[in-house]
Amino acid sequence: MIERMDNVSIIVEDLDATVAFFTELGMELEGRAMIEGASAARVVGLDDDMRSEIAMMRVPGGHGRLELTRFHAPAVVRPEPERRPVNTLGAHRVMFAVTDIHDTVARLRTHGAELVGEVVRYEDTYLLCYLRGPSGIIVALAEQLNRAV
Repeated sequence: MIERMDNVSIIVEDLDATVAFFTELGMELEGRAMIEGASAARVVGLDDDMRSEIAMMRVPGGHGRLELTRFHAPAVVRPEPERRPVNTLGAHRVMFAVTDIHDTVARLRTHGAELVGEVVRYEDTYLLCYLRGPSGIIVALAEQLNRAV
């Protein structure tokens, strides 16, 4: 029986830039650590010389975490095409609820984020968009409209 979903892992090229991106979004850095050695390599199915650095990012309030991983060895494998469309099998996107989607998009653009499409209104319920951030990570944002007071 599942107790909880602990985290989602995303492989990144520039760990510092990605931490800054998710910090700007509002996540909190829980900690950073080097992961290496034979036991770590066996878990992920890589050679014993596997070395990576992780940064654990936490949603305020502790209801979700992202594990950002930068591999030092072996080198990362680049997907083809590198900027995969959002309908790619096994696609990667993380969605966050935000209070002001336009402000969030503007702040994330200072960290290199680009809109995949555009900010759209879904009925009278949400404003939604997809952004492409560091290492091609797709982040979806949702602002709920007409919240009950």
